Amino acid sequence: MEIKKNETQLVCIAKFIAKDGEVEQLIENLHALIPYTLQEGGCIRYELNQCIENPNRITFIEKWYNKETFDAHNGSSYIQEFFNEGNPYHVKEFEVSLHKELLA
Repeated sequence: MEIKKNETQLVCIAKFIAKDGEVEQLIENLHALIPYTLQEGGCIRYELNQCIENPNRITFIEKWYNKETFDAHNGSSYIQEFFNEGNPYHVKEFEVSLHKELLA
């Protein structure tokens, strides 16, 4: 997909807080999502970050061409597997928020 000048994309901020003693496993599980996601046609950015003040807080910063490509990503088997099988064991809480990029 080609980005057109002055075209806004969908930005997702996905924040996870690991259960005590589970941060390394959570990071490993989240890292495993990256290669699959970067192969998706609608993915522009998929960046994993760890909070300096609270290392149990892990955040994905994502950018997608549009809501449709983001929704397709969320419906993928590997994302569903993470949230249904990996998430409950390692994640204390999580929050996903969607944003629109503001262009000048």
